[in-house]
Amino acid sequence: MTRHGHGLVPGRFLPPHAGHHHLVRTARDRCERLTVLVRASAADTLPAEDRVAWMREIHPDVLVVGGEEYAGPEQVDAVFTAEPYAQELGRRLGAETVLVDKVLPLTGAAVREDPAAFWDHLEPPVRAALTRRIVVLGAESTGTTTMARALADHYRRRGGVWARTRCVPDHAGEYRARRLAEHPGAGPSGAALRSSDFPVIAQGQAEREEEAARDGSPVLFCDTDAFAATIRHERHTGTASPATCEVAAHGRQHLWLLTDHRGVDCADDTDRLRPWMTARFLTQLARTGRRTAVLTGPHEERLAAAVAAVDGLLAEGWHLTEPLPELR
Repeated sequence: MTRHGHGLVPGRFLPPHAGHHHLVRTARDRCERLTVLVRASAADTLPAEDRVAWMREIHPDVLVVGGEEYAGPEQVDAVFTAEPYAQELGRRLGAETVLVDKVLPLTGAAVREDPAAFWDHLEPPVRAALTRRIVVLGAESTGTTTMARALADHYRRRGGVWARTRCVPDHAGEYRARRLAEHPGAGPSGAALRSSDFPVIAQGQAEREEEAARDGSPVLFCDTDAFAATIRHERHTGTASPATCEVAAHGRQHLWLLTDHRGVDCADDTDRLRPWMTARFLTQLARTGRRTAVLTGPHEERLAAAVAAVDGLLAEGWHLTEPLPELR
């Protein structure tokens, strides 16, 4: 088997899948040095910078660069490809073209058409980017936790890849419990939240969500999110929190399910604040253009409405467009 000095693997990796990774690893094993070129155009659905970041994480032992053509300073000795059209690039670079056999019956077009069908052929950072993220949020004691868990259970029962469906718990509870454990003599008041706590909680929530999306199913349920933390901050302090809003601005959620307070009993004094919370959620969800479904009625009706909203989102697919033919 010929061993090359500097190899090049060009591709769009739209998105990168197991076939691409087999190609890269084969080339790496046959070269002293390997460069992966992530090609891109303005029409690509998945940003080039994301694909470069994913490939760098998945293949930390090779050089990954972005660009339509290879512009590196080092001569390329061999271009590794599984597609005949890449032979022209090898000719232009004065390099040998090495065709690598495909070992998996999948194509980029098939993955783009239905990522869920090929979920196990995608690596964690790609799954995290493609996961449909559903947030259940609402005022206190309106059944958000119950609903988030029920939805996760519902989709797990579908089996297959869906059996890995995750539910991300509300990080605020964990945050308070940790504070009490660190200061056991403070009593219940020691867990009271300050303004500075909210961006920390929001960031923790976002990190746990990202971790769950990397190894779950194509859908992820979240018992609240950073956006909900911005409304909670208003409720507790009467003002907005720019730092918490900044965390929320970087979220990657797709659907918000708002649990209405009406028809849900509440035994403590938060009951008088629940109408304000529900109204504020509705206002801000609409103002920020977040896709929203309001859940009302008894639990069974709420769950049915939530499943219908989630299924509607999933049925729309991922809208991953094909690369432009002349740029393949």
